[in-house]
Amino acid sequence: MKRVAVLGSTGSVGTSALDLIGRAPERFQVVGLAAGHNFGLFSEQVARFRPRVASVCAGEAECAAHDIDEVVPGPEGLCRVATMPEADVVLIAVAGAASLAPTLAALEAGKAVALASKEALVMAGELVMATAAKHGATILPVDSEHSGVFQALAGRTAAEVRRIILPASGGPFLHADPAALEAVTPEQALNHPTWSMGKKISVDSATLMNKALELIEAHWLFGVEPKKIEVLIHPQSAVHALVELNDGSVIAQLSATDMRLPILHALSHPERPDVGLPRLDLAALGRLDFLTVDPGRFPAPDLARRALAIGGSAPAALAAADEELVAAFLDRRIPFTAIVPLCDQILAAHQPRPVDSLAAALEADAAARRTVARMLIK
Repeated sequence: MKRVAVLGSTGSVGTSALDLIGRAPERFQVVGLAAGHNFGLFSEQVARFRPRVASVCAGEAECAAHDIDEVVPGPEGLCRVATMPEADVVLIAVAGAASLAPTLAALEAGKAVALASKEALVMAGELVMATAAKHGATILPVDSEHSGVFQALAGRTAAEVRRIILPASGGPFLHADPAALEAVTPEQALNHPTWSMGKKISVDSATLMNKALELIEAHWLFGVEPKKIEVLIHPQSAVHALVELNDGSVIAQLSATDMRLPILHALSHPERPDVGLPRLDLAALGRLDFLTVDPGRFPAPDLARRALAIGGSAPAALAAADEELVAAFLDRRIPFTAIVPLCDQILAAHQPRPVDSLAAALEADAAARRTVARMLIK
């Protein structure tokens, strides 16, 4: 029995995790839940799973009505759920910069952290990995690509790796006329061809900024130089990661396009239980295509390499700028084609500083957001 705390329980990863946990009550028990929005759904989750500790940014009465032992509101609640002694595994699926504090808190508590939030490693990768090492904590990646790399490596060291390849679907506009992208609507950008995801990551998939952030994550998670991490377009989304070793062998991880599979791997590691999730039908799939990334059409991965080369707070600034600009696009304040060029401008203007504390990471994040706000006012 794994006792699980879920942070971000009402988001796409959180709801998928709870669906998975509900399928295997003999294997998993929810001991803590935390969410920031969708109080109605959160109340339903609390009623069903009866965690010992619940946290929500508001609406504490909804939790208290279900006789929960402890209800802790706000950001403090995230850290309380992340560090509760009863939890064997802490799933961090909180969006944005808010994920960093509970991630660090869980690692300081020596927890096994199933990490689904990109921003924690992008904002403060060196700090996060050092904290895990200092406290003997384990980071289990939940992103399908990083889960795939983790599985393909199977204990091999970075010295044995020639390349890590992160496949990208190419998003809904892979074959679109570049001249037509200026008029792309949020509804079109959210129509991902293979995955069902949240709004922000769906837009990032269309710009390939998700691969840029994943490249930064992979650098910190696996200790591999950025130049050894590549992106390939793979429209079928069946291959989630490839690792080429020094001897020329390429090891791939394949599975159905269902986020519950990498979540299951993280929550149940090192076991691999059958809980009735979809299987990959290779015959039905028929073919696997791989295409090189045109940097003129998709410049985001090169931005990630530049941010890592600059170092310090540069990746945090890039991630914060992207989050603000995606929100502006979804609000129809900027065109789709402005997202990545404006991220480039923010990165170029950023004055990097060391990220050696939570406060330093949050200040870099806030500074980039202020720069975006000033830019959008003009």
